[in-house]
Amino acid sequence: MTSTDMRDEEARAILQRNDKGAYTIPTSGLYPYQWNWDSAFAAIGFAEFDLDRAWRELETLMSGQWENGMVPHILFHVPDDGYFPNHDVWQGTGPIPSSGISQPPVAATMARMVLAKDPDFGAARMAGIYDGLVRWHRWFIDWRLDRGAVCITHPWEAGRDNAPDWDAAMAAITPEGVGEYTRRDTTHVDGSMRPTKYDYDRYIWLVQRGARLGWNEAALLEDTPFRVADPTMTFTLLRATRDLAALGRDMGRDVTELEQWIATLEAGAQTLWNPDIGCFDGRDAVGGTWANAVTNASFLCWYAGIDHPDMRTRLDEVMAQAKYGVPSLTLTDPRFDGKRYWRGPVWGVMNMMIGTGLTEMGLPQGEVVRQTTADLIADHGFAEYFDPRDGTPAGGSSFTWTAAIWLGWAHKTEGA
Repeated sequence: MTSTDMRDEEARAILQRNDKGAYTIPTSGLYPYQWNWDSAFAAIGFAEFDLDRAWRELETLMSGQWENGMVPHILFHVPDDGYFPNHDVWQGTGPIPSSGISQPPVAATMARMVLAKDPDFGAARMAGIYDGLVRWHRWFIDWRLDRGAVCITHPWEAGRDNAPDWDAAMAAITPEGVGEYTRRDTTHVDGSMRPTKYDYDRYIWLVQRGARLGWNEAALLEDTPFRVADPTMTFTLLRATRDLAALGRDMGRDVTELEQWIATLEAGAQTLWNPDIGCFDGRDAVGGTWANAVTNASFLCWYAGIDHPDMRTRLDEVMAQAKYGVPSLTLTDPRFDGKRYWRGPVWGVMNMMIGTGLTEMGLPQGEVVRQTTADLIADHGFAEYFDPRDGTPAGGSSFTWTAAIWLGWAHKTEGA
């Protein structure tokens, strides 16, 4: 058995170990529920050996959709009083106990990838979730746009919790009345690898504000201190809407509305261009300032179908500094921390989206990103994230989405 075969077996075992029957947890202990974009990536891993299970993952995710179209970032299928903030704190209003915010909408893209494995087998399953995906995308268009770019209302919504993109907006929050709480993440993982208490106080303040307002989107927009136009959300929604439109055309649906959204998002993406650093960047929609950060989210532009010659230059600069793919913050940034969550570590799923976009654009860096990600996992295992300088594993271990992207993307040769 080759080392690749052994990694394949280990990856399948991780998915099966984290499988709760109809949904997958990211990893045992640290994340005991169904997380939105983690779950979508899990589906492409399952699709390599169990297509029925892959579709069930996506169907379970969509079963938590709210009446307004939002699909929550956490579904609390089984209560766990040891986790904070739990469903009692969030006070979500959907059909399943949940959080009150969403996450990067990669599900339509992953569903299209799963469908491609066996179009005949998946046709009815895709049709079953299609309308819900359209409603979710419409919710983003209705409630999250600023000049056509997609905003987040909480750092957790972007999936990049402590990225420097939110620093200015976080500084504008005075987290009064948060009270005492016990974090679960730092009981499972070294605190030096996680967001700080400064960050967490503000995370909880935003959750409490949302719960107090009943997660009413119109009310949440009034006098909000936190609304940041985000490359992650903008590029993933643009890509997913392109995929949803392609799926709709194949199904004989009217995709006029989706095509209008694509045009809006393409224009919105350009409002994220920061000329001072020659890069797509986070933009504080309240304070009006740039993050001035070259992050892995910046390089999702190709995944969204947008090319820019300066981005190619930035990418070459960043990849020359890091051994493994694209770090969450460029190593020359004074805010860089190689092991603290989204302030430096490299993430397999972000590498996958970046590498996929580059390859689709015909750019050779796509294969370099894929190969370095394969080397990273082969050499250092299935951690949540890694130090980009030497591959040191960090965060949670036996991680679902790292196993999934190994199976569905990283270990495959180009064109396979």
